[in-house]
Amino acid sequence: MKVAIYPGSFDPITFGHIDIVDRAASLFDQVVIGVAESKSKNPLFSTDERLDLINEVFSGNSKIRAIGYSKKLTVDLARENNAIAIIRGLRAVADFEYEFQMLGMNRQLDNNIETVFLMADAQRQSISSNFVKEIARLGGNISNFTNKFVEQKLKDKFK
Repeated sequence: MKVAIYPGSFDPITFGHIDIVDRAASLFDQVVIGVAESKSKNPLFSTDERLDLINEVFSGNSKIRAIGYSKKLTVDLARENNAIAIIRGLRAVADFEYEFQMLGMNRQLDNNIETVFLMADAQRQSISSNFVKEIARLGGNISNFTNKFVEQKLKDKFK
């Protein structure tokens, strides 16, 4: 079975993330979404809340599962889940430089794990979790950026 890890903070999950996961699921037998604790990013949602959001979004899809992790390298998470690849989503050229450096470091840590870059769909390239949170915080319409369940959870957070 070919397994891929898609790591990130997913605070919250957006249509951009969902697009990458769906496309990765068409390439791999299983996609494990690794939800990083990311305390340094001061997340709006706890790790458990982010896992709940992701599990709701992908409920019914047995090829996709989400797990939380902290204090662990992504390559270690990949090894623990028998993953052959790490999925990285790219929105713009600016993402590539950082991701290319990360690829180099991960290859030195474990050259048996490939990194697969997937470009976000053109309609999703401008979406970022930070922008979605800011728009929601200011009472704007985020229905073009995430699903209704996540939208409601964001509204609840900002009440």
